[in-house]
Amino acid sequence: MRRISFLLYPGYSVMALAATSVFETANQVKRAMLYDVEFISLNGGPVNTSSGMSVHSGSLHQHGGDTLIVGGGEHPHPTPSQLIEFIRDAPERYRRIVAICTGTFLLAEAGLLNGRQVTTHWHSAAELGRQYPQIKVDADKIFVKDGAFWTSAGMTAGIDLSLQLLEDDHGVELAKNVARKLVVYHRRTGGQSQYSNLLEMSPESDRMQKVISYIRENLPKDLNVEMLAAVAHLSPRQFSRSFYQETGQTPAKAVQSIRVETARSILEQSQHSIEEVARQTGFSDRNHMRRAFLRTFGLPPQALRSQKP
Repeated sequence: MRRISFLLYPGYSVMALAATSVFETANQVKRAMLYDVEFISLNGGPVNTSSGMSVHSGSLHQHGGDTLIVGGGEHPHPTPSQLIEFIRDAPERYRRIVAICTGTFLLAEAGLLNGRQVTTHWHSAAELGRQYPQIKVDADKIFVKDGAFWTSAGMTAGIDLSLQLLEDDHGVELAKNVARKLVVYHRRTGGQSQYSNLLEMSPESDRMQKVISYIRENLPKDLNVEMLAAVAHLSPRQFSRSFYQETGQTPAKAVQSIRVETARSILEQSQHSIEEVARQTGFSDRNHMRRAFLRTFGLPPQALRSQKP
């Protein structure tokens, strides 16, 4: 049986506790105690989470366990030295050290991540890099493994990471069964983008909103800069500059992003062949679409389709 220790502190995010469901469900599916989940904190006793809910915890101990998980939340300022010392010494007592969301900040403060590649919630990634320039922050990963250290993005990404821990411990079939019971994907890979590119494209002007709509409605066409500039009633040079200023992307990148995400939606909601989806969304062939999916999601189209819960 593997002991999973969740390190709590006042203001700890309730969402990080969602990762416990993976280990609990694994025990249920196997009808065996594969994991013993415990909650520990600096002083033990009740710990108030970010939502005001109180979670009972034991005090920090020296006997360790298999995996230490530090979740995100409103970190105590200044961080108690005893808490940082416990985290700093954790590699001597735990096989794996995991941070969910902004829990990465506490591992970084303890000096465990120097020279390592990590991730965190995309909203906090830049700040993490500024505070700890000696670590390598990848803001666009769902989770990252570097040696014995695992870090994840925010919110539900802790579930993705925990499913990968489960797969490493007990194999892919159990991880798939647990994901199915939790009604989540098995599994978003660590390399998958944290957020949709479409959410980042929110042009303010009616002119550029019209261009985005035109792209979505005409994906099978050759959507080159000249064509899109004509839709905006601008010269190609003026259009490219204005489009980038409003969306943060070049027109070509925007077209590719919309094609990829539209293709993914069709794959998830229909039984169309990959060739047909590629044709509908403007990819030259299935190989072109496959390369685009690998760059964006870290998985080929058929793998994303097979992950539907």
